[in-house]
Amino acid sequence: MKTALRLTLTVLLCAAALAVTAPVAAASAAPSPPLRYVALGDSYAAEPLVPPADPADPACLRSLAGYPHVAARALGADLTDVSCSAATTGDLSTSQHPGVPPQYDALSPATDLVSVTIGANDARLFSEALKCVNVLPEPLGTSCAEENTAGGTDRLAARIDAWAPTFDAVLDEIARRAPAAEVFVVGYGNYLRTGGCYPDQPFWSRDATYLQQTIDRLTAVLRRAAEEHRATFVDTYRPGIGHDSCAAPSDRYIEGVTPARPAAPLHPNAAGAQAIGEALTAAVTARRAS
Repeated sequence: MKTALRLTLTVLLCAAALAVTAPVAAASAAPSPPLRYVALGDSYAAEPLVPPADPADPACLRSLAGYPHVAARALGADLTDVSCSAATTGDLSTSQHPGVPPQYDALSPATDLVSVTIGANDARLFSEALKCVNVLPEPLGTSCAEENTAGGTDRLAARIDAWAPTFDAVLDEIARRAPAAEVFVVGYGNYLRTGGCYPDQPFWSRDATYLQQTIDRLTAVLRRAAEEHRATFVDTYRPGIGHDSCAAPSDRYIEGVTPARPAAPLHPNAAGAQAIGEALTAAVTARRAS
């Protein structure tokens, strides 16, 4: 009888202990809230004409398949994507279109993660690239490389270098508005291989090389600023090797002057957005694990 009583008391005590500890265990196992992620930037982030379109800000021509969305899905993050096609750094602090708030307004002390790609429109690289198009072979046209470097000064390089302090200020402002956020600077990619692929893409060999070198110079400015501001730089050039606009249409990450798949000319397509998003996801994962 005493033995049975002791066994009963033991069972009751164990049950009581489990009742006390179970809520604690359940609480410790509760999933952490999703990262609050804000994506800033221009059309390299917005991915104009890549379906499906984001109905939130039609004037921004933003895609729901852009690299911020790829990364957000992979990370399980709560995304606020305010990237906007044709954006300059000025549009981070002022409204780019009626009814579209400044991009900085999406940031707050609660923001956990920020990505940003900006600068190409400040340097007017897209319009400069269009000036490099030559339908006819040399010498029946004008070399944009020759024009932009006439007199021994590279006009586009000088423009990019003069803009560099502006991006330093961008990273300072992001840190001020979102002081707890991890910041990821996403560089521009691999548009044209050295020497180009005329006439498949209508840029003379020297002009194709010059254009990519100019894009690389802008990307180097972004990389330097990221390093100096303790942000993480995300390289999208190397993942794009073999997938530039000279590649076969099915292999391209960046479309050419005449897109073969839904995308704006000289912009990433859906495959490119996926690759960039994966590169960003890997960078976020690595940083948070360090």
